[in-house]
Amino acid sequence: MLQYIRQHLPLEQSLYVTLDDLYFRKNSLVETTNEFYRLGGRYLFIDEAHKYAGWQTEVKNIYDFHPDLQIVVSGSSILALQQSPADLSRRLARYSLPVLSFREYLALTQGVEWPAHTLPDLLEKHEQIAADIVARHAPVLALYKHYQSVGQFPFFLTSEADYPTRISQLINLIIDYDLPEARPLEKTSLGKLKTLLYIISTAAPFKPNIQKLAAALATNRNQVLDMLDMLDKAQLIRLLRSSARGVSLLNKPDKIYLHNTNFIHALAEDKPNSGNLRETLFLTHTRDAGLPVTHSSQTDFTVSSKYHFEIGGKGKAMKQLTGLSHAFVVPDDIEIGYRQKIPLWLFGFLY
Repeated sequence: MLQYIRQHLPLEQSLYVTLDDLYFRKNSLVETTNEFYRLGGRYLFIDEAHKYAGWQTEVKNIYDFHPDLQIVVSGSSILALQQSPADLSRRLARYSLPVLSFREYLALTQGVEWPAHTLPDLLEKHEQIAADIVARHAPVLALYKHYQSVGQFPFFLTSEADYPTRISQLINLIIDYDLPEARPLEKTSLGKLKTLLYIISTAAPFKPNIQKLAAALATNRNQVLDMLDMLDKAQLIRLLRSSARGVSLLNKPDKIYLHNTNFIHALAEDKPNSGNLRETLFLTHTRDAGLPVTHSSQTDFTVSSKYHFEIGGKGKAMKQLTGLSHAFVVPDDIEIGYRQKIPLWLFGFLY
């Protein structure tokens, strides 16, 4: 936010506030904004909104009182930001910041900017696109391996040695502080959420047995489904369902993944399952590019209700694609593909 203000806006008309500041223990956001607007302010940036009780109502009032005031609201607690009792839906355009794509990781670490590709463009031209990138980044598979373990959050730029600790702290922060702020939870439930994450991180591509999970966590089926829903909304896991099932809290997902492979490496330590890593990477690349992804009975994933993908190693056979149009094998250990074989790393260029 501060970088954007410095680069693009008149400083005398811009204000950045963080709502966890002690100033807002005795001063309201509405009063502060009214004074700022009276002095000529027109660009208001509000950070850590979820730390301020009733922020939704006050932002709505500010928006209605000052229609020419441009407002940006930010917060790190996804669940708290999703709870909007005031009618902000017609006033607020939401944007969720995804993890770094492989394309963005290369720009940060190698200093080379590559364009993002749409899925149809990538599928049609993948051989040439991959060849151009490999020619510039010879050890592309080594870079991709580094990216999937310590490259999806930008704080690896300050210290790689501390990266696993930072990831663990981030996960604990979400479970110990963000979730209880959004929903009433007992301390025993927090421990069960962490246990559930560890089970998912060490498993092969995880097809859940809800009854067994309930027994392992000493709880019941409905609570397990509620926990999965909470972790999904907090962006700690991703739930994959078939298009036929639809989304419902009462319907168990077909598969469960951690939100990204950096989480897997941090939680599973030296025990990550290679199949889990591959499928999580593909799901991260496609979902974070805004593409609808569902479970398929014949292949691993269906994207946009049209394209079918089977994920594996370079020896993965094509037999599961029999009878399917727009079907592809995605190996994780090849640099350049051929026809219906497309390297997994290349899907990191979808955004």
